[in-house]
Amino acid sequence: MPSIPGDSPGTPEVQVGPVDLAARVDEALAVQALAFGLSEEEIDVRRHIVLRHLLQPGCRALGATTAEGRLVGFVYGMPNDRAHWWSTVVEPYLRVTGADGWLDESFVITELHVHPAYQARGIGRTLITTITDSAAQPRSILSAIDIESPARRMYRSLGYQDLARRVHFPSAPKPYAVMGAPLPLRGPRAGGI
Repeated sequence: MPSIPGDSPGTPEVQVGPVDLAARVDEALAVQALAFGLSEEEIDVRRHIVLRHLLQPGCRALGATTAEGRLVGFVYGMPNDRAHWWSTVVEPYLRVTGADGWLDESFVITELHVHPAYQARGIGRTLITTITDSAAQPRSILSAIDIESPARRMYRSLGYQDLARRVHFPSAPKPYAVMGAPLPLRGPRAGGI
């Protein structure tokens, strides 16, 4: 189980490992709400989505927890399925760029969030590399808000490249980019976001 030291005195060490995300869904959504700026209504909708995703074959989750057991980050993903809602939304955009083959034999990073107070310590990098290192698929795909951000820079440093941009999800106020990378991901396994 990877360990990430505190970045200053008084900042706790964080452990990354498997987590029962269904049992800790409210904690995870609280982290996502802070990291992503979700309203209470959006949290309620996402709770049902996360719990439904966790029932999908091959879905796996990791958490980043302090020694006291506080969840400060999480990632979950699964083998991609073209019949899933996400794939049906992004497929036309990927087809236009000639990248729709990325939907096959890919491990999709469904969610990755780190509490703002714990960002820039390598937790996000450790979560995504740890979960993809054990994927059976030869590549990984994900979507991220289509702006220059620390998350997008981290994804690029790991080998993710834009496959389609300006992707619009229903009810999402901002466009997304779909990114893909061959596995294993490149670069160091600690540091960054």
